Amino acid sequence: MLSTMLSVKQARIVGWSEVAGREAALVQRCAAGDEAAFADLVDENQRMVVQLALNLLGDRDEALDLSQDVFLRVFRTIGQFRGQSTLKTWIYRIVVNQARNRHRFWRRRHRADQVSLDAHLAAHGDFRAGAEAGPDRVLAQKELANRLKSVLDGLPFDQRTAIVLREVDGLSYEEIAFSLGVAVGTVKSRLTRARQTLRLELREERAQ
Repeated sequence: MLSTMLSVKQARIVGWSEVAGREAALVQRCAAGDEAAFADLVDENQRMVVQLALNLLGDRDEALDLSQDVFLRVFRTIGQFRGQSTLKTWIYRIVVNQARNRHRFWRRRHRADQVSLDAHLAAHGDFRAGAEAGPDRVLAQKELANRLKSVLDGLPFDQRTAIVLREVDGLSYEEIAFSLGVAVGTVKSRLTRARQTLRLELREERAQ
């Protein structure tokens, strides 16, 4: 995979000093066209990129395909990175932008958009029962996960993205703001609206 990515033109080595030494060195090596550095960057971030893409797009094949676009974008623009955020947060921003573009393409084709937290639940066990849990508790947790997924499906893309970055990936408001390219106040507003919708929808489902 990397051999095809190395067709991108080499970028000038960055000249900033704000980022921690190892990360700065990795960025500089990537910017200089170091193939081993590219491999290291992919190894360290591929799981995160695919997981976020899956949570935003809800389709594993689409997420894997988008991850290829993300890393191509990373390699082509790594020379522009100046340490205004961590490298990982910078990559988050690229994932979100690529996912938003794909989401808009789907909307133009009248394709239903969705978000899936299935892989996150399997990996992190947010709703996973402990070893001592009985079948009733396991069933209740599965039903809660399904209800939450259903409600998330209906959120606008920007609100859903904010929720995923905050509640699933654990980013700070500042990191989310950078990833979305908006102000911190906008992030908080989107999260407030999304949480209100989640509470309302879940309350209505319980009342049925």
